[in-house]
Amino acid sequence: MNSDAFDVRVEKGISQAREIAVSGQVHALCAMARDHRDWPVRAACVELLGEHFSDVEEAKEAIAYGTHDPVDQVAFTAIRTAGERRVDTAIRDLIGIAGWPSQITREHTSKPVGFGAAYTKRALLSIFGSDDPDTLRRLEDEHFAGLRRKVAAETRQRNHDDVVLVPGGPFIAGASQEHIDRVHQQVGSFQMNDQDNRLRVVELPSFTIDRTAVTNRRYAAFLAEANGTDRFDHPDQPVGHDHTPAHWHDARFNGPDLPVVGVDWYDAWAFASWAGGRLPSEDEWEKAARGTDARIFPWGNEWDAANANDVSRSFGVEPESRLDLERLLESAHADYPKTPVLPADSLPGSASPYGALNLSGNVWEMTSTNFYTGEEMDPFFKGRKPIEFMNRRDAFYALRGGTWTSPAVCLTTYYRGKDLLTDRHNEIGFRCVYPT
Repeated sequence: MNSDAFDVRVEKGISQAREIAVSGQVHALCAMARDHRDWPVRAACVELLGEHFSDVEEAKEAIAYGTHDPVDQVAFTAIRTAGERRVDTAIRDLIGIAGWPSQITREHTSKPVGFGAAYTKRALLSIFGSDDPDTLRRLEDEHFAGLRRKVAAETRQRNHDDVVLVPGGPFIAGASQEHIDRVHQQVGSFQMNDQDNRLRVVELPSFTIDRTAVTNRRYAAFLAEANGTDRFDHPDQPVGHDHTPAHWHDARFNGPDLPVVGVDWYDAWAFASWAGGRLPSEDEWEKAARGTDARIFPWGNEWDAANANDVSRSFGVEPESRLDLERLLESAHADYPKTPVLPADSLPGSASPYGALNLSGNVWEMTSTNFYTGEEMDPFFKGRKPIEFMNRRDAFYALRGGTWTSPAVCLTTYYRGKDLLTDRHNEIGFRCVYPT
């Protein structure tokens, strides 16, 4: 479009906005401020909202929304308007841009600021009516007191006390070639590429972790409260998602004391939120499994089949090669194996240094870590089908511990698996961590 035509369209839009403002149609003006295709019109609408409706909550919310407009001049207009009209609704948005005013007004060395940070600081000081750091801190606390009370009232206490403490401090994560060779010597011919977890020292704060994987009994309590509400759901959870496990009606997997399986990453995230915890990071899971002495299995450095539910126990057959394993897995059907998964609190010899059971075998366990990046999972696929993102690296979380279909080589404390965050398998469960 040529500039003359653009100017005419903008002039027409601003004229319309003024007429709307004069006629008192605050809702229509807010809609234009948010959605008009031409940014000069959006900026003009924000100014008009401040001029005519600065005491109307819908207008204040629209001004706050404008502080995040993708066009800088609209955002700057909204920031300045919020400051000039002392729009307290925008405080949280402005703090997200510049930081807490009680901090940014203290003497400190920092990088030079740009337009946005300068405008935002000035707007915050205008809204709070002070530039004294101590006064600002008091005003901040007063402003957010109601929100803090609401958050505290909605924060759930942990609904399960069967947890073990993992003390804070460093631990040795990952594997050396010596570790890998030692395992291969113990468990036979499975020479697998498991060198994607480099040897390193990791420092973690203390936390507690479920002593066992989450059971069907606990998950049923979650379903009774969570189904029909989105209170516990991840923001990216698929629309219309049902948290009912895929294998809820299979007698081999639905016993009350068995680990819940047939759930996806979103289900596990929601359960953890309901339980007052979260999914463990890979590092947290690994420390809980191996302690501080870099052990290969939760119980020590020597493989002991009595301590784990792996493919040999669940199928009653010892595969001697990868081909044997593939043939064995292909033989599985609805009635075989009859008891693939053991109760979550079985095999006391499987205990880790902190007392957590079955961190090796029985079911893979989900983590909050992206398999490829090592960062916290941050999915953004809502409204899309799995086929559209099944090749995206940011759609895969890390699994740990191995499962009832795994050979022993996959049950080490450092072995890493992965899965698509929307998949539901009868080999995968989870446990939660909680702050101390």
